[in-house]
Amino acid sequence: MTLSTLKKILLRLYNNYVKQYLHKLILALFLSVSLAGGTAAIAWLLDPAVKKIFIEQDKTMAFLIPFAIVMAFAVKGLSLYFARTITIKVGHEICKKLQVEMTSNILSSDAHTIESKHSGKYISHYLYDIGLIYNLVSTGVLNLMKDSLTLIVLVSLMFYQNWKLACFALIMMPLAALVAKSLGKRIGKVTSQSAEISGTLSTYVSEMIKASRMIKIYQQEKFEFDKSDKILSLLRNKQIKMGFVMVRAQPIMEILTGIIIAGFIYYTGIMVSRGEIEINNFFSFLTAMMLAYQPIRSLATMNMAFYQGAAAAERVFGVIDTKSTIKQIDNLPNLKIDKGSIEYKNVNYAYPKTKEHAIKNINIAIEGNTTAALVGHSGAGKSTIINLLPRFFDVVEGEISIDKQNINNVNLSSLRKNISLVSQDIILFDDTVKANILYANHNASEAQFKKACDYAAATDFIEKFPESYNTIIGENGIRLSGGQKQRISIARAILKDSPIILLDEATSSLDADSEEKVQNAILNLTKNKTTLVIAHRLSTIIRANKIFVLDQGKIVDSGTHNELLKNSNIYKNLYNKQLSAN
Repeated sequence: MTLSTLKKILLRLYNNYVKQYLHKLILALFLSVSLAGGTAAIAWLLDPAVKKIFIEQDKTMAFLIPFAIVMAFAVKGLSLYFARTITIKVGHEICKKLQVEMTSNILSSDAHTIESKHSGKYISHYLYDIGLIYNLVSTGVLNLMKDSLTLIVLVSLMFYQNWKLACFALIMMPLAALVAKSLGKRIGKVTSQSAEISGTLSTYVSEMIKASRMIKIYQQEKFEFDKSDKILSLLRNKQIKMGFVMVRAQPIMEILTGIIIAGFIYYTGIMVSRGEIEINNFFSFLTAMMLAYQPIRSLATMNMAFYQGAAAAERVFGVIDTKSTIKQIDNLPNLKIDKGSIEYKNVNYAYPKTKEHAIKNINIAIEGNTTAALVGHSGAGKSTIINLLPRFFDVVEGEISIDKQNINNVNLSSLRKNISLVSQDIILFDDTVKANILYANHNASEAQFKKACDYAAATDFIEKFPESYNTIIGENGIRLSGGQKQRISIARAILKDSPIILLDEATSSLDADSEEKVQNAILNLTKNKTTLVIAHRLSTIIRANKIFVLDQGKIVDSGTHNELLKNSNIYKNLYNKQLSAN
């Protein structure tokens, strides 16, 4: 990371996130002044302590000076406590805001943007990178304030006591700065590499847990163990390297400090012998110099924390700044549903970073309250057509309309409010059965909820669970069968009660018994609705009002089931192939 990039990121972090908490940080700054004053007072009090207590043996001062030292330590401790409390809170508030903005961006992004990056990478940004930013804001900013002020006050005290000794003692400061500058750039690079590997690790762990059964059945435990060991070794090596870079400054600083102190003692010894400085001044000055050692060391390595935090912020900003391809215009009218008719007019679509269109010149007209089906070989473009209707991504050319309203010219929220989707890839949350169904409508009445469960043929099996509707179903419904998952998904769609229903191979992975139950549930779901179906099993769409046959992204035939059996070779072959398989 270049210095200009570092400045740019830190400036953005300050303007957009830190600036609003400036009043709190100013308070922390004043507390840091008190902390610095307390530290300097401890060093300064050693001068009268040695002179009055040990040399002059003043009994009054023997009580007052130790008391003053205790008070100085108390001021220092309390100031640090309150300053730390402020910066901790500010750090968490800023990190929360960053996480909220990341969440908002992810939720508003198109499907391709989300799917182009593995969930493990996002988790790394949410946890690892946010942790580094928190350290920068809470610890780094506080240390910068308190260590800078403490050093200024201590150096001022040293010059007040003896300017010659102060000049001698400050020789180490430019050397420390040079060490820090060279190490800071390295730490930023290593941190970025470590974050990348952490994302890879998150990705791997997520996939390993989901694929645990497959790993066991194919007896690939050793393969997966070796794979994880490789990733963990890479991460460990980067973290060790980062640790080495961070601690590399310490022996240099220790050696420099040792040389300075040794030289200081030698030089001070000469001054004492000449009567240029008293022994009590020596102890006070030495204490001030030793106390200055910690902030000097801290400041010398602080730019590492800034490089780490800036590198993390750059990755987080990358998520926040990612623009969705879905164009949303403010103040668009809401979609008004009359019959729910759907029309695709000369629609073309190509996936990002691909030259060939997934669908080409698609023209589809579906009357309201009817059922249309899409059939064709895998990769023919069926899912693409369905995904364009709720605008998971936008058409490249052409237009899609509902009741003659271009879906690009209506409020996006109102569009999706009127569409329900049931697919073979069922998404369920690690929550109760009831919570998963109510996800469609949190304000639904108990009667509406029960009706949805009944219509989805889900009531019987749900009520047999130990805790009925309050049963936790596990991650993505792992404790449920395929048919049970699908019926809960259908109950959710029924509860939404949208006028348009999209079915994406909703029964493709079910056995005959489950399929029959799900089909009955689908009939209840789609009653008096406009329905667009992707059918794996053609037997399920025999009664569709219109069937569109796709091949290589184009509609090659359309009609009813009987019409297509007579006129479409592709449809006839698909149907006969499935018929013979049964």
